[in-house]
Amino acid sequence: MESPDVELDLQRSVQAVLRELSTQAPSLQSNQGMWRWSLHKKVERDPGKCPTLVRILLRELEKAESEDTRHVIIPLLHTLMYVLTKATGITEELHRRTYAFCTRLLTLPAPYCTIALDCAIRLKTETAVPGTLYQRLVIAEQNLMNELYPYQERVFLFVDPELVSPSVCSALLLEIEAAKGQQTPEACMRHVVCHALQAALGEACQAGMLQRKLQASPRGALERCFHAVVAAVEQMASEPSPSREGHLERLEEIYCSLLGPAAAARGRCGGDPLQDRPPSIPLPSPHITFHLWTDEEQLWKELMLFLQPRSQLRLSADLEALDLQGLLPDREWARASVLSTDSGIERDLPLGADEPPVPGSPEVERAGLQRKGGIKKRVWPVDILMPSSWDGPPGLHQRTGRPCGDGELLPGVSRLHTARVLVMGDDRMLGRLARAYHCLRKRETQKFCLTPRLSLQLYYVPVLAPEKPAASRPSELGEVAAFLGRADPWYESIVNTLCPAIHKLAEMPLTLDTSQTVDPFILDAITYYIRMGTQPIYFQIYAVKIFFSDLSQDPAEDIFLTELKVKIQDAKFPKDGFSPRRRGMAEGPGAELSMCYQKALLSHRTRVVTVSLRATGLVLKALPASDTEVSGPTRCPRTAAPSTDHTCLNVSVTEVIKTSNLAGRSFSTVTNTFRTANILIQSQDQRLLTLLLDKDSSRTYRDVVRFEVTLCPEPCSGTQKSKVLGLSSHQQEMERTKAKAKPLLMPINTFSGIVQ
Repeated sequence: MESPDVELDLQRSVQAVLRELSTQAPSLQSNQGMWRWSLHKKVERDPGKCPTLVRILLRELEKAESEDTRHVIIPLLHTLMYVLTKATGITEELHRRTYAFCTRLLTLPAPYCTIALDCAIRLKTETAVPGTLYQRLVIAEQNLMNELYPYQERVFLFVDPELVSPSVCSALLLEIEAAKGQQTPEACMRHVVCHALQAALGEACQAGMLQRKLQASPRGALERCFHAVVAAVEQMASEPSPSREGHLERLEEIYCSLLGPAAAARGRCGGDPLQDRPPSIPLPSPHITFHLWTDEEQLWKELMLFLQPRSQLRLSADLEALDLQGLLPDREWARASVLSTDSGIERDLPLGADEPPVPGSPEVERAGLQRKGGIKKRVWPVDILMPSSWDGPPGLHQRTGRPCGDGELLPGVSRLHTARVLVMGDDRMLGRLARAYHCLRKRETQKFCLTPRLSLQLYYVPVLAPEKPAASRPSELGEVAAFLGRADPWYESIVNTLCPAIHKLAEMPLTLDTSQTVDPFILDAITYYIRMGTQPIYFQIYAVKIFFSDLSQDPAEDIFLTELKVKIQDAKFPKDGFSPRRRGMAEGPGAELSMCYQKALLSHRTRVVTVSLRATGLVLKALPASDTEVSGPTRCPRTAAPSTDHTCLNVSVTEVIKTSNLAGRSFSTVTNTFRTANILIQSQDQRLLTLLLDKDSSRTYRDVVRFEVTLCPEPCSGTQKSKVLGLSSHQQEMERTKAKAKPLLMPINTFSGIVQ
């Protein structure tokens, strides 16, 4: 039992976290996020405080439930689950009390019920088999190969050197590399064994003696002990009604085989006299790889390399039948002809007809003109050919990469890998990520090699330029971060506060003294975000088709995520240009624009508006401008199927108003705003347009005379297109209507999604 001083200290830390959530603190304050981190550090340094902290957090959660202060429920619940994952001395009564609280939250609307269900599923297993959450998390994140739990995770950290300073990149890389040196596979296996035995045996486990024994064990003995513990935990957790007593008996046998019956009996009597408190068992940081963003193809290449080892992919015959040779990007197989040109005589068949030919061999060159044997045609449902989402199904697997029954896209094929893509930068980086995501989705319609094997999770940490006096550039480039902070207060407190901390770390002098133990605040905050941020907010991607003044230049197609800005160029059309200047048109600032758009109405009725006006520029924004519009362009995860009804662009047009008086002709400007899901804009006089996508100067289009913006549709596979062509005209129209109703959404993970 902890002393009253310890409980009072923990209570003060919890109250500090609650005050931070209740006050309207300005964005990106340097002191935010530190209270949660320091609270977890207290119990990490002294694991004996964990039961006391769990009781305090449960008391605050029950108080929030009774007072209906819902804004603190999700942050407190995430904090509680993070403590339960790492703790070893939690009683069965505390586990059951937490589980009962989560089940009561199931009556609340999303996202409370969604997160509560996820926590309840994990708590039910942890109550019967203590140590399961920690073991699965470490095995998946550290890629410790095990047949009973073969799931793997990897964090891909992408930083664009054009948007983030070299000092920030160096500081992040040094912190990641320093953490890797302390979490070798041997150390991680020792942590798993010690945690499982301490969680099951409790005070009867001589933790200090156990750690010394494992430290002195050779690699082979350590691996055998590790696999034995994993087998005991996973076999018990997989049973329909796991028994806590049966789990305890299995681990007692492993414990006695390590320390001997005499040491085990001494532990049951009085514990370890050489230690007052059990030593801390750290939770290693996930396996993070650092990448400098160079091109859109880099994301695809890194994901392919993650899936490259064929020995780690438990494939089935059904999956191999889908022609998934995309795992080797440099290998292109020739398609066999539909017509058979073989003679049917066995001696005429080439040697090894059942084996795939070597790339570059004559057999590959002749493959397009011959047929080897017969082709067994498989017809897969459209949903299997191209799933609409990369997110895994809800449950424990979404954190650890473990798929459940409905997570299998194909018979016998499970998603054994989880890729957590974390990008750092500003809104321009998210625009580049959207292009890479769109490109990846299009490639999947052709190869279909990542979707059935990989759960893709996207994360975003804003890193803005340091704010300078009389400069509003950081706020302009941080609109997505501000939107996510308004939608999810815990994201505002944990993630948005990393921006000043990252710059402060980059300014510190480098130290080469490895003997100093420094708590990596930035890496810990990123790790907490990656582990607990499982609720995505979906962002609509918009497609734009651009026509130029030069008729010989083909129209360009691009996408944008946050903003499209239109400026009026000083240059004019040539005399034989696309659109001649109309006679009698008065000269003035701006350009004469013709706009045709479908107005977004609350009644959801279709109303097409066509208008001509003179404007000096316009901006199309995909993000709402205030808290009251938070649920506009995005949708709360898994509450309903995504729909285009509430998806719209906020268009701001700077219109030129001409007035005539005795002094002469004058011009003034006024800003008009409206909402639409699609729009067509064309210049009517000799002025050309310049388009800037996602605030990125590298994505600028000049000499534009016309462009149209629509919702970017979900990429369609060749099989789906051929299916549409084989239908009647009415059925084709119905299929196209269905396809248009599925826009392409890019999910960014947060802690709670959109909190209404």
